[in-house]
Amino acid sequence: MISSFINNQYVESQSERHLPVYDPATGEVQNQVGLCSKQEVEQAITIAQEALDSWAKITPLNRARVMFKFKTLLEQNRDELANIISREHGKVFSDALGEITRGLEVVEFACGIPHLQKGEHSLNVGTGVDSHSQMMPLGVVAGISPFNFPVMVPMWMFPIAIATGNTFILKPSEKNPSAPLFIADLLKQAGLPDGVFNVVQGDKEAVDTLLQDPRVEAVSFVGSTPIAEYIYSEGAKYGKRVQALGGAKNHMVVMPDADIDGAVNALMGAAYGAAGERCMAISVAVAVGDETGDALARHLQDKLATLKVGPGYGQEIENDMGPLITKEHKQKVCGYIQKGQEEGAALLVDGRELELAQSSDGFFVGGTLFDQVTTDMTVYQEEIFGPVLCIVRVNTYQEALQIINDHEYGNGTAIFTADGDTARDFSANVHIGMVGVNVPIPVPMAFHSFGGWKRSLFGPLHMHGPDGVRFFTRMKTITIRWPESDVKVGSKDSIQTQAEFVMPTMK
Repeated sequence: MISSFINNQYVESQSERHLPVYDPATGEVQNQVGLCSKQEVEQAITIAQEALDSWAKITPLNRARVMFKFKTLLEQNRDELANIISREHGKVFSDALGEITRGLEVVEFACGIPHLQKGEHSLNVGTGVDSHSQMMPLGVVAGISPFNFPVMVPMWMFPIAIATGNTFILKPSEKNPSAPLFIADLLKQAGLPDGVFNVVQGDKEAVDTLLQDPRVEAVSFVGSTPIAEYIYSEGAKYGKRVQALGGAKNHMVVMPDADIDGAVNALMGAAYGAAGERCMAISVAVAVGDETGDALARHLQDKLATLKVGPGYGQEIENDMGPLITKEHKQKVCGYIQKGQEEGAALLVDGRELELAQSSDGFFVGGTLFDQVTTDMTVYQEEIFGPVLCIVRVNTYQEALQIINDHEYGNGTAIFTADGDTARDFSANVHIGMVGVNVPIPVPMAFHSFGGWKRSLFGPLHMHGPDGVRFFTRMKTITIRWPESDVKVGSKDSIQTQAEFVMPTMK
């Protein structure tokens, strides 16, 4: 039974509720995860609150030193952690290593917390008056993370949260709950005190407890848009600071002057990597001009014929793409493929017809390609979260820009072109939070911030980078004036000689 990790020790749930954890490559149940009750989550909150005062008083430099030790341990154990990810999520081993690296970058960023949290200072804002600000921790904070990045997304949250002096409760996905426990153990080895980082396994009952308990000051979430909307509205109702990152429908514009071979290689990785289970996956290729569309369709079909699909682990020669996370999700993706056919899209490659080298009951769907997709089709409008790429054909660059701006999601986008003017115009005028120019998956580095626009983000602040520090701290501004050392308190020359009833101003 997979447990929780509370107060620096493994704790089995007493609720008697549990869910199966599958190996997506075989379809077999490999373990069970115990789900915490409301009372057990409340106990974790109590422990985090009790640890808060002493942890917040530790100097930023010493909190950073714990992060440095954690970084070293993470680097030493990355292969074991990647194997855990691959076996529970299904992604190939090298992709799991890449996920760890992108999370590790945020740990490196958090190691600089003495600088990031130092605030601002102004001398002589008025005569003899100085002002400075302090970036103070919020208190007990929580993160709710998705199945597709069981390590990277939590590490976009908790390193900054605990480095700034908060205590943290992570509610990971119940579909692949083991990797966060491995991380929790590494943090303990790094010297993180009891109660500062806790993992509670659970479902909606655990989520609602975190959202409703008044002792939790902030909640960070990544997942689908309907759940993000719920997290944001429910958290706000209970007075919490919330950042909730939702769904996506990421477009990549391919201009007639683009390097087609380069664009196709970019699309293969961006659309079919991790079986399309990425919030930054490219799911729509917008071909400007029929020649461009024909070339994309032809080259993509050729590439898909060589795509290696199979288990993400235990292979002498690594596959390109693994399975989807669950049988139910496989059925959902296959339903979208059927819907695309029914609505008139041209199905060039059907991933439902995948033949594996070895028979398996795993949750595999092969790379799927639609052409002649229009903006009124379901496969265009909705996030599929699977290995399905749609080609939409337009006549002009302006049409391409318009359909992207008209879509309800605004997470990520890219343009492939050799023309600087077009790239500059696209970057300036596309209504999307993260933009790539000849870069298919423009995930910002850790010292910048990650987040989309429109219905891809709920809340004003993005994740990690400067916005991450702002999200997990609150500003305290202090204005100071001291009497001169030779002035007697109460004399006519002291600071306050009489009461004033006007709005105070600096002189």
